[in-house]
Parts: sequence; C-alpha cells; structure tokens
Amino acid sequence: MEFIEIGKIVNTFGIRGELKIASNSDFIAERYKKGSTVYVSDEYIPLTVKSYKEHKGFLLVLFKDHEDINLVEKFKNMTVYKAKEDIKPLKKGEYYFSDLMDLDVFVEGRLKGRVLKVEEGIRNNNLRIRKEEDGKECLVPFLPVFIEKVDLKEKRIDVVKMDGLL
Repeated sequence: MEFIEIGKIVNTFGIRGELKIASNSDFIAERYKKGSTVYVSDEYIPLTVKSYKEHKGFLLVLFKDHEDINLVEKFKNMTVYKAKEDIKPLKKGEYYFSDLMDLDVFVEGRLKGRVLKVEEGIRNNNLRIRKEEDGKECLVPFLPVFIEKVDLKEKRIDVVKMDGLL
C-alpha cells in the first residue's frame, strides 16, 4: 500500500486525547472526516477519526478508542498519512499539496528556490518558496498566469519571469 503525507502531530491538546496536527494537505474535511482512517508514524499505525476541528491554524483530531491523553502522547512529533487508494484522483492539471512540496522552482531554466509548502488562500492557493539566493521566503500564486509548467517526474515547477515575483 502507498501512503501520502498529510500532516504532522505537533502536540496533544487537553486531556481528552485530542492531537494538534499541522496539516500540509488539501481537502482537510475529506481527509479527517468522521470514520475515515489515517495512519501514524513510519509503521503506518491505523487510526479512525472520531472528530476533528480547526483551531488557531491547526487541526484538533480525536481518534476512536484513543480518547485519553495517556493513550496519544506517544504520537507526538509523528507524521500522519493517508492511504493513496483512499484519495480520489484529480483532473488533469490539478495537484495534491503533497505532490508540490519540495519541488525545485525554476525561472527561465535557472533554479530560483524550492517549494516549502502550499498555503490555501481565499481566491487561490499559494506556493511558499524558499529562495536559493538568500534563503528568504516568498509566495507565488498557484495560477496559470504565474506557473508555466509542473513536472512531477522531474520534481520541478517552471514559473513565469515577472519582475518582483522571485
């Protein structure tokens, strides 16, 4: 079975067993819907979602049969995965956030940086890029007017040359 990373457990929350997760996934409501299964750690321990809610930029997720802080503390700092077979396929030209992370960013064939993460915006998603030249971060809208090509095989994104963009 193949897995896709969808988040990282950063801490526990309260004593009821909720876990605070930094999500790096799209379709959060689908990934963490009640009754769905996610997998934790490199051993892919299956956990069934009992509930989830968003709180201050994080997800608070409670898992069935783990409703006690003593049962979930061991999961702190572990990665959360979803089975690839449980994820619906996308249309041509659409990408999962996890597919875009860590891709190299090029402008006119020159390496300009690397995608750190994809951030959901109100009107569009943005790529958070760490620039190669100075290590600073910038945002590039993930829109066809800014993105020339995405090549997952070559692990690269070609961005249109535009003053002030990169």
